[in-house]
Amino acid sequence: MDRAARTRGADPPGSTLKAAYSIQLLPSIPAWELALRGVIIYAALLLALRIFGKREVGQFTLYDLVFILLVANALQPAITGPDTSLGGGLILIVALILTNWAVGRLADVPQLHRFLAPPPATIVKDGVYQRRTMRREGVDAEEVEMAAREHGVKDVKDVERAVLEEDGSISIVASGATPRPKRGVRFNRRQN
Repeated sequence: MDRAARTRGADPPGSTLKAAYSIQLLPSIPAWELALRGVIIYAALLLALRIFGKREVGQFTLYDLVFILLVANALQPAITGPDTSLGGGLILIVALILTNWAVGRLADVPQLHRFLAPPPATIVKDGVYQRRTMRREGVDAEEVEMAAREHGVKDVKDVERAVLEEDGSISIVASGATPRPKRGVRFNRRQN
């Protein structure tokens, strides 16, 4: 049996390599639907991340990274629907960039800033942990102690005030503390 005869049975009749790898340039669904899907998913994900934590990208743990990758993979079909075209992908990129730009401008409006960025929260006051606030914000004592050491404070009892800022960093005010340059410190592990 020759090689052509052996491989003939493996492919469906009439299929060719060229047909299997053709590029679809135009979207298979309307451009407005692609853009709307992208904007809705963006808003839903922004809302979920706003509700569940104050953390900078540089502060992600390994399990945060795995979570983000899985969410991105799970949301892809909801954003694109049945469309796999190059044009559809470009439409989505433009829609998401414009949405992100608009949200950035809305964050400058004081009434909306509170919704888009969580307010600072005092987690230590006069050397005493504010346990209720720490639980609500998902911060534990080890994270506060690490931030205190980063600010040159040896004991949390010396902290006049520790504040979990909008961006997820912990600011420390203490007498005799040596200010240190801000570094990428990981903290604020959300527990839900």
